[in-house]
Amino acid sequence: MHAPRILIVEDEAPLARGLADALRYQGYECETAADGKAGFEAARKGKFDVLLLDVMLPEMSGFEVIRRLRAEGNRLPTILLTAKGAEADRVKGLDLGADDYVPKPFALAEVIARVGAQVRRARLDRGDGETFEACGLVFDLGRLLARREGEDIPLTPREGQIVRHLRMRKGNVVTRDEFLLEVWEYKCATVETRTVDNTLAALRKKIEKDPANPELILTVRGRGYRWGPE
Repeated sequence: MHAPRILIVEDEAPLARGLADALRYQGYECETAADGKAGFEAARKGKFDVLLLDVMLPEMSGFEVIRRLRAEGNRLPTILLTAKGAEADRVKGLDLGADDYVPKPFALAEVIARVGAQVRRARLDRGDGETFEACGLVFDLGRLLARREGEDIPLTPREGQIVRHLRMRKGNVVTRDEFLLEVWEYKCATVETRTVDNTLAALRKKIEKDPANPELILTVRGRGYRWGPE
């Protein structure tokens, strides 16, 4: 699977750089545009997984960008960046076809979580990466099954989401907070819980040949987990 590509259309240069740097650190590829017209053309011509779109832009507003894209049949998942408290802007954006919104000022962790959710949903819709082999297992995430040597291993929906998310972020560490935000869909990850660790431990018992020496789901001490197979 290719690294997800994100288009950031934001006229505040420091904010655009900060978003791009944070997303690149998470393994995404990013391109930026500083005005609505340039963003619209980039979204039309480029192959992106998610569009991060400011509402207040020079040349062409974010509303006009999303209106024109949807009028052309372009369904690129779009997250609007709106002013805090501007409820009318959020409603208008959603009515025009935006998929989500984040009010400014925002925490980078929230934007990253929302981008990840849109990438995951888009790949689910396309069926990307639903069937694959790893470490002697054949995964069929659409059917929530893993198979080793002819034996089926049923997966719960949550376990399927965990495997999918780890593999999508292959090469990167997935923190417990990210799991809580993107897989459990908590609104806030600043809670004390062993839910992630307990669920990962149970999943390892199911799918690892030797849970004490895992090959599929590796622990990165003090940080989180990552997908082991190359």
